[in-house]
Amino acid sequence: MSPIRLVTFDALYTLITLRYPVHVQYSQVFAPYVGVLQPEAIQMSFKEAWKAIKREDPSNPRGSEEKWRDIIRRTALGAGANQQALDASLSEILPRLMERFSSKEGYKAFDDAIRTINRLHDELGVRMAVISNGDIRIRYALKSLGFPDTLDPMVLSDVEGVEKPSPKIFMKVLDAVNLKMLPKEHIQPAECLHVGDELVCDYKGATGAGFQALLLRRHGLEGERAHRGQDEDEDLIGVPIVHNLDAVVDVIRRRRP
Repeated sequence: MSPIRLVTFDALYTLITLRYPVHVQYSQVFAPYVGVLQPEAIQMSFKEAWKAIKREDPSNPRGSEEKWRDIIRRTALGAGANQQALDASLSEILPRLMERFSSKEGYKAFDDAIRTINRLHDELGVRMAVISNGDIRIRYALKSLGFPDTLDPMVLSDVEGVEKPSPKIFMKVLDAVNLKMLPKEHIQPAECLHVGDELVCDYKGATGAGFQALLLRRHGLEGERAHRGQDEDEDLIGVPIVHNLDAVVDVIRRRRP
C-alpha cells in the first residue's frame, strides 16, 4: 500500500457527537416558548417532517434556513405544540436551534479526536481535511470545540452540491489540498486515507474514489447510538475496522516505508 500523505475525516460520529440526542435538545429549546413537548413525540415528528420535506422538494438544500424553519414548525406541531404560540415564537426558536447546532452547546468532541489530529500533524506530518454530508454549521461547531487549523479544508456537501458516497466529493477535497502544492508534490488518491463511521458513505465512497479507508466503529453507547437503524446485515468482510481514532495513527505508521 502507498504511504499516507492526506487523512480525511467524516465529522459527525467520527470527530464529534451530539451532546444530547436531537429530540432532547429540541425539547429543551421549545420549552420556554410552547411548553414542554415530550422528546419521544418530537423524535417521531421530526422523522415525519424530514421525510415530508424531502418528498415535497428534494432539491431544497440541506442547510436552507427556510427548509429548517419548515421542519422545525412541523416537528413542534406534530409533537403537540399550540399553533398560535408556535407561530408567535418561531422567529426566536429558529435562530436558537441553529445556534445550538453550530457550537459546543449542541456537540462535543470525542476524547481522541483533537489528540489524534495533533499527533498526525506533529509526529507524522500528514495533511488533514474534513468531508461531511452536512452544512456550514459543521464548520462552526468544529471551530467552537477547538479543533486545530491543521484540519483544513472542510468540504461540506451542502456547499459543494454533492454528497458522499459520490467520488466527486472526495476528489474535491483532494483538488483543494493539491491546489496549495507544487504540481510535482501533488498527492494521489492512493496516498489518501478516509476515516468515517458509515459503510456506504464513508468506506465505499472513499474506496470508490481510489482512497484507502478505515471504518470507525466505536464501542459503547455512543458508538451504538451512531449506528442505530443501520442495516443489521452489513457485509463487513474484508473491511478494515478501527474502534478509536488513536488506532489511525498506528495504521499510518505501519504503512510507511
